[in-house]
Amino acid sequence: MAQAAELLTPARASETKLVAGVCFAHLVSHYYMLMLAPLFAFIRADFGVTYTELSLALTTFNVVSAVSQTPVGFFIDRTGARINLIGGLLLGSAAIAIAGAVESFWVFIAMFAVLGLANTVYHPADYTLLSERVSPRRMTQVFSFHTCSGMIGSAIAPVSLLFMQSAVGWRGAFLCSALLGVVAALVLAVQGEPPVVHPAHPSKPRGEEPASWQLLLSPPILLNLLFFVVLSMVGGGLNQYLVVGLGALYGTPPALANTALTGLLAMSAMGVLLGGALAGRTARHNLVACAGLVVTGSASTLIALVDPGALLLVLIASLSGFASGMTMPSRDMIVRSVTPQGSFGKVFGFVTTGFHIGGMVAPLIFAQFLDHGYPRGVFLYVAACALVAIATVAFGMSGRRTA
Repeated sequence: MAQAAELLTPARASETKLVAGVCFAHLVSHYYMLMLAPLFAFIRADFGVTYTELSLALTTFNVVSAVSQTPVGFFIDRTGARINLIGGLLLGSAAIAIAGAVESFWVFIAMFAVLGLANTVYHPADYTLLSERVSPRRMTQVFSFHTCSGMIGSAIAPVSLLFMQSAVGWRGAFLCSALLGVVAALVLAVQGEPPVVHPAHPSKPRGEEPASWQLLLSPPILLNLLFFVVLSMVGGGLNQYLVVGLGALYGTPPALANTALTGLLAMSAMGVLLGGALAGRTARHNLVACAGLVVTGSASTLIALVDPGALLLVLIASLSGFASGMTMPSRDMIVRSVTPQGSFGKVFGFVTTGFHIGGMVAPLIFAQFLDHGYPRGVFLYVAACALVAIATVAFGMSGRRTA
């Protein structure tokens, strides 16, 4: 027994290091996705553009991610997740640095397209590494850690970016943030990998590829894709447009609005941890997801209809974030429950493309609300998307594992 324990300890330590490295990479990905929101007003004033024009950066980011993520998922299943994750981190860092250094607005937009390409590696690579190299007993817990790390990245972005902006301007904030991805890439590069727990299927001959697409176009996978589309509109509306929406609707000072955003994002991370515990104790993942979406939609509706004041605003936003975060581990387990072994990269790459499909459309919708003087529409649209997500869950996404 003692000898067995000695053999297990290094493997467990290697597994823990891998989880930490993947979680750090996920933190960076969410940090980079939120680069624009806290600095929106400063960047818009510097370039002298409208909300809609600047929102092209988000749309371009999501167009590239949506088009590329599924092929990248296939590529990762064939070539390995770790090396692709390192490459994505370095590419994203380079895009952020160039966006901050170059004066051209159109180069700025182009770099968000490159950032979108870099973003395509995170979900397929992360979930492949975790699904193949983590003990099944820890899977739900590790998935919640992974999601929580992303929420932490989102939560620290507003405060840290505003601090850097006040010290060195928004361009300096971009250049400093580029270092974060380099550090994460180095962490993954120098650490070892634990042994494969769930070996992936060997690569299929070229003639068998249609079976993979048949899997992706099966009803359970498509329903998950739709769920991710509407979830992206819920999260994107609150994360990217809460600050400017509150300012336009109620004249909320930027400092207070960013405090509410920070509360929302920080409590999202706490919600993920609770959601992970719930997901590990129940198979009713649909019910957990619906409950969180009901609270999120209700909170957004309340903000749309009533100026809650400073304290209540922060509390409502924080509650909304907590409820939204609580749904995420169940969301991931729903996807995993319908994914065959050896297909984690392509399936997670495909369904999380829904985030980017929603992200292509949502920024232009929200920006139109703002440019046409109807900021209340931002929050009402978020609530409507939450209702659609609830309906999607209610139609039974968590079917049996696809063969």
